[in-house]
Amino acid sequence: MKLSVVIPVFNEKSTILEIYQRVKAVDIDKEIILIDDFSTDGTRDILRGLKDNGTRVFMHDSNMGKGAALRTGFQYASGDIVIIQDADLEYDPNQYPKLIQPIIDGKADVVYGSRFVTGDYRRVLFFWHMLGNKFLTLLSNMLTNLNLTDMETCYKAFRQEVLKQIVIKEDRFGFEPEITAKIARLNLRIYEVGISYSGRDYKEGKKVGWKDGFSALRCIIKYNLFR
Repeated sequence: MKLSVVIPVFNEKSTILEIYQRVKAVDIDKEIILIDDFSTDGTRDILRGLKDNGTRVFMHDSNMGKGAALRTGFQYASGDIVIIQDADLEYDPNQYPKLIQPIIDGKADVVYGSRFVTGDYRRVLFFWHMLGNKFLTLLSNMLTNLNLTDMETCYKAFRQEVLKQIVIKEDRFGFEPEITAKIARLNLRIYEVGISYSGRDYKEGKKVGWKDGFSALRCIIKYNLFR
């Protein structure tokens, strides 16, 4: 099976080459799709210099958000399995094999990588951020009737056929609750796999804040109660 790794990028000049090399080093048949969401820190110049037959780079003409970047990436993904990879160094590409194994085994249509159900390492960071994540996951579960532990995780893997059935509307971080609500309605086989997590703090470039939490709350209500 071929894997498509979709990487939305925005102002990650300090990490983009390292995460790209880490993804390339994973010994799986794959293509890498990078979508620059109008970076202004020099990231675009770095991406323009990438020359590899298995890599494609797309540039947005304005800053539209993570959801919009993923929508672009999904449009061009040709693999049997599609996985989302953030452009920072919080998530470890070496965990692709165990993330996609339930799909390869024919057991799952979608796999979420949970930062909270894991025997792997996890950096200890913000309590209130974790509490907000758990609250959003709980509310999402109540409305989708799923029992996920980490709805907001970056690592989500899909069979290609699943994404063809879904139209993503949200341009920014509302993507996570939107996609979760939509796969729940399709009655798909959803698995979770414990993953390691090396979270960043805000001095290191973390971008998700309290405003994104309110946006996620809005999207949980919107895509579950107002279809």
